[in-house]
Amino acid sequence: MMRRDLMEREFLKASSPRATLQRLISYFGPYRRTLWYVLALIIVTTALQLITPFLIGQSIDCFVAPALSNAETQCSLTGNSTDANLTALGFMMVLLLVLNIISAAGNGYLFYLMAYAGQNVLTTLRNDIFDQIHRLSLRYYDRNPAGDVMSRLTNDADQIATAVNFSLARVGTQLLILVGSLVVMFLIHPPLALLSTSVVPLMLIATFLFARLARQAFRKTRVEMGEVNADLQESISGVREAQAFSRESENIERFRTRNAANRDANIRAMTITSALQPILNLLSTIGQAVIIGVGAIWAIRGTEVMGYPVTVGVIIAFLVYMQRLYEPVRIIGQLWAQIQSAVAGAERMFKLLDEPSDLLDAENALELPTITGKVEFQDVHFAYNPTEPVLKGVNLTIEAGQTIAIVGPTGAGKTSIINLIGRFYDVTDGAVKIDGHDVRQVTQASLRRQIGTVLQDNFLWSDTIANNIRYGNLEATEEQVKAAAKLARADEFIENLSDGYETILGERGVGLSLGQRQLVAIARAALSNPRILILDEATSNVDTRTERLIQKALDDLMKDRTSVVIAHRLSTIRNADQVVVLQAGQIVEIGTHTELLQRKGAYYDLYMSQFRQEESLAEPA
Repeated sequence: MMRRDLMEREFLKASSPRATLQRLISYFGPYRRTLWYVLALIIVTTALQLITPFLIGQSIDCFVAPALSNAETQCSLTGNSTDANLTALGFMMVLLLVLNIISAAGNGYLFYLMAYAGQNVLTTLRNDIFDQIHRLSLRYYDRNPAGDVMSRLTNDADQIATAVNFSLARVGTQLLILVGSLVVMFLIHPPLALLSTSVVPLMLIATFLFARLARQAFRKTRVEMGEVNADLQESISGVREAQAFSRESENIERFRTRNAANRDANIRAMTITSALQPILNLLSTIGQAVIIGVGAIWAIRGTEVMGYPVTVGVIIAFLVYMQRLYEPVRIIGQLWAQIQSAVAGAERMFKLLDEPSDLLDAENALELPTITGKVEFQDVHFAYNPTEPVLKGVNLTIEAGQTIAIVGPTGAGKTSIINLIGRFYDVTDGAVKIDGHDVRQVTQASLRRQIGTVLQDNFLWSDTIANNIRYGNLEATEEQVKAAAKLARADEFIENLSDGYETILGERGVGLSLGQRQLVAIARAALSNPRILILDEATSNVDTRTERLIQKALDDLMKDRTSVVIAHRLSTIRNADQVVVLQAGQIVEIGTHTELLQRKGAYYDLYMSQFRQEESLAEPA
């Protein structure tokens, strides 16, 4: 429900279509020369399309029916004989064919150039979005589903691609044809031109009214498509849980509901855009009927209107010009729907691009020098939601090289502490310092380069095992990768795989057991050679044998490093230099495992309820 509310607010806050379109067009800046070529081709092809009706009219008046058209006064091309007229008519037919071939070739090339510029613009826009995705903090992804973000990069971008590749160029061409047709028609015969254009204002009014409704409808379709993608992404990621709890039918029903909402939104948008075409067709038919009826009467009677005689050739030329005049209005009406959809997609993409990150490097941020690893929390307050504080006045000093185990009930704030060390979030109040440097006053890159992380559920890429380990140091050699794997105790199982280090993993490391994925993650952290190591329940989901293997790897990795461990296993806690006990966002006890047991305080209660059974199970029978 919260996700839908966010999307609805985004829909209601849609930006100015004109500003959005101008911003989209600004991306064509590097391709100005290509656009000038496109403009030149549009002018040439439009001119060719405008001259052909005139030549057709002249051919009729001069060579086909000169007697009906007063050719001696209206046509300077009339020959002296029937044979001469037939020869001239043949030449005119060849000329018309050549002009149409040139026009078709020019149109083909201008659309190629527009596609070239459009695809480059789209590539730049996608790159900008992808860069922004990596700049935004975790707080943004706490509020926005990944599926909706993906929808902006895929579906919304596809809508823009359709517009920039073809629609914008066609709209430009059709507008020029419309204006050119009006000019030529008024030059040839102003009275007939006035009759021909009498319905154009009505067509334009209908187009703009429907375009406004279509824009709102297409905004709604983009929001609903984002909902569908978000639900699809969650369903694919959680398919194991859905099958484990037999919730397939509930997931299917939820998806059907959202898919139906997307269908209804698209039907409404298509209904609005499709309703425009019959209206435009009716108005254009009325205009043509007026020209045929009134023009024929004037031609038969030989009437001159405002000094302009009406001939058969002029009437036929005007009928062709009217197609040139009305067709752009109809095509623009069709293309306008595509442009409205593209504008709606562009609004969502630009909204993501304009999303400010709440974690920016300070203007005078320094590069964090090589650290020893001392970490200080000074009266730290923190909250994900302003009304729900998570940490309340935490004071903690971790000396360089120490191993600190953080324990406490769920929701006590353990994960928040490690998130603040790497500055994935900013404190609400107080300060987190590393070697005396406030983490907000150093660059994020220089800070995180010196911090290694091994989580409970580590992400592995769909790539080779070697490259997944090398993610910790992209410059690492093959020997260094293997050395890190050996330190992590991962080399044995890797070398037993059919392709060894070149084994390609499935999504999120599919193909490896949970324990093997943890060992690869440890190797990755080892390769980065961090001064501070963060372990978030790194052994909580594996069996005892695998845990011992992982623990040995972690012991080697933690040597001479500051280590902050969120621990659920007693073996980890016993080896820690200090144990920090958190309750309700506050530190209630600090000491060694033995000291805290002797105090019989909060840690003792936690030990008796959680760790005592684990200790008895670990004792030899």
